[in-house]
Amino acid sequence: MKVRSDILRIYQSLHTWTGICAGILLFIGFFGGALTMFKHPLERWVSAPSAVAGALAPQQVDTVVREVLAAHPAAREEFTLHVLRHENNPAPVTWSAGHAGRDIDLDAMRWQGMLDAQGRLVAQEVRPSLFGELVDMLHRTGGIPGTLGDEYLGVYLMGVAGVLYFLALVSGVILLLPTLVKDFFALRKGKNRKRFWLDAHNVIGIASLPFHIVISLTVIVFAFHDQFYGSLQQVVYGEKKMWMRPAGTPGPGDVAKLAPASELLRRAQLEAPGFEVTDMLFMDLESPRPLVRVGIANEDYVVRGAVSGYLLMDPYNGEVLNTSMLPTKSDTWSSIVAPFFSLHFGSYGGDWIRWAYFAFGLSGAFLFYSGNLLWVEKRRKNQLRDQAPPEQPRRTALLAAATVGICLGSVAGVAGALLAAKWLHASAGNLNAALMTSYYLVFLACVAWAFWRGAARAAPELLALCALAGFAIPATSLLARLLPSLGMWAHGSMGALGVDLAALALALLLAWAARLAARRARSGPVDSVWAAPAAAVALPGPAQPLERRA
Repeated sequence: MKVRSDILRIYQSLHTWTGICAGILLFIGFFGGALTMFKHPLERWVSAPSAVAGALAPQQVDTVVREVLAAHPAAREEFTLHVLRHENNPAPVTWSAGHAGRDIDLDAMRWQGMLDAQGRLVAQEVRPSLFGELVDMLHRTGGIPGTLGDEYLGVYLMGVAGVLYFLALVSGVILLLPTLVKDFFALRKGKNRKRFWLDAHNVIGIASLPFHIVISLTVIVFAFHDQFYGSLQQVVYGEKKMWMRPAGTPGPGDVAKLAPASELLRRAQLEAPGFEVTDMLFMDLESPRPLVRVGIANEDYVVRGAVSGYLLMDPYNGEVLNTSMLPTKSDTWSSIVAPFFSLHFGSYGGDWIRWAYFAFGLSGAFLFYSGNLLWVEKRRKNQLRDQAPPEQPRRTALLAAATVGICLGSVAGVAGALLAAKWLHASAGNLNAALMTSYYLVFLACVAWAFWRGAARAAPELLALCALAGFAIPATSLLARLLPSLGMWAHGSMGALGVDLAALALALLLAWAARLAARRARSGPVDSVWAAPAAAVALPGPAQPLERRA
């Protein structure tokens, strides 16, 4: 019995410290990951109105591609033919001069080309919104700036956090096994709020365990993707490339000799019946290895990409070079790998799965937030009977402030950047730089506020700020409809409307949480880090020292 108790104590320590070390970073990753499930609707919400080009006839598709390549040599390096178009990609062809690499290039300009009513090419330079890239960057890096080689430093730190995350999952399951049946659905309310938070933490953790195991393992794979695939290149593929030009095929020549884009599209549709072609990425047309990567989508299949699978073709003769990323024709290795990508991205099952992943992502963020709160509560010094409240350890108060400031700061920062996309659209010289600045200004201000005010006072205030920012998102859309003279817009698509409705729902949830946090600060146990005088909660002002004093 003693041996089992010692083992459980070891696993409890492992679960606690791995969770604490990785929790705050993973909160940002999970919150950003939840938002990436609706990355494209978010990009539509922030994109200024533009006439979406109608469906083009095959001859028009060939014309616009041919004229773009003739008039703009930079497009020969890489351009995208958008088969499906929305507010955020209204033109049939887009390209850029040079590659931005893996970093977010705030000054990046892109070109878009379309045909006018007379069938002539109209090309214009635009600066596309990078809000979706900002959210994706937060998801992959936790918002940590800087690079290590050709990748974000935060990606590797997130990979380390994924390892700790997996250890926390395993140790948490082992801890709960003895009482799993009895306590699984227990949510014990009452005066012991720590017991309620622990029950909620356990229920959500166990109920979503398969999801979290998949995410933890795939986070590790994605973080160290280059290292893994560098090894696989030697072990699995040898010196063979993923795609090769057929033997005897003449090398690339004049881009005027490219196969017609409409013919490439037709062949792709024949190769992938039942799939919808979303886009065609033409790459390195004047290099020894020109390529067309065709995006194909079917929500009934698991695919390699965040939304679609891929088919690789030769742009000069239309030959299919590789089908390993096509679900119906993938090889054994790709059939094993593809589910990991798809299970991480949630790129199957349609909107129901996206909403489920959105809910799982938010519940995962709650796990890390509540885990830190439980650590703080467990390590507080309890008040002895008839004595003054004790001074809490500084490490406890600092972790509480960091948890509140960083976690809620990331939520407020994303909402602030989303609002800036419309409110600063007319005045900002570089809107993408303004979005990035808005996020980090709000984020750092929230962190500073939490340490200045202390966790007890800052928690309800920052939750209220997040709620107000959430309410401001649908309010901005409503204002844009009522007063178009303000220079803002409100798209009528279901994707853009869904952003407003989701923001409203989250705002209501955050407002409720702010009310609970304020009530706990006023009337909770006075020996808690989360306790504060009622006046301090109602009226913002300088904090007392972080340690709770009598």
